[in-house]
Amino acid sequence: MIVNVLRFRLRDGITPDQEAEVVSAMRRTAALDSVAFGSVGRDLSIPDEGYALTYVVGIPDLEALERYMHDPVHLAGDDVILPHVASAAAVRSSDDGDPEIAAKVGALHAAKAAKYPDWGRTIEKLFS
Repeated sequence: MIVNVLRFRLRDGITPDQEAEVVSAMRRTAALDSVAFGSVGRDLSIPDEGYALTYVVGIPDLEALERYMHDPVHLAGDDVILPHVASAAAVRSSDDGDPEIAAKVGALHAAKAAKYPDWGRTIEKLFS
């Protein structure tokens, strides 16, 4: 299982309707067939670190991760979500015993960034 926990700070001035649209897009992405479990909601960090939303998905394996990353619903969701995000943080983990799992996940991410360079640049800015 590959678990991806993403925390999002939204841009100043985002309206409640825009935030609802972002949450809806996140929930559609978290409900893809390639996802074993998902949750989207308010970030409850104590102390408050300024993150508005947390997105969590569990993905069974690398094959499912690749399908998830390139799913049209995910790609369309990013177009809705990313313009409203000021910054983000990620925690990723896996119970896969393969010592190369991190490198393999990184390679899938790099391949997506190469295929969608604007997406790759946006992600790099948000998570740095």
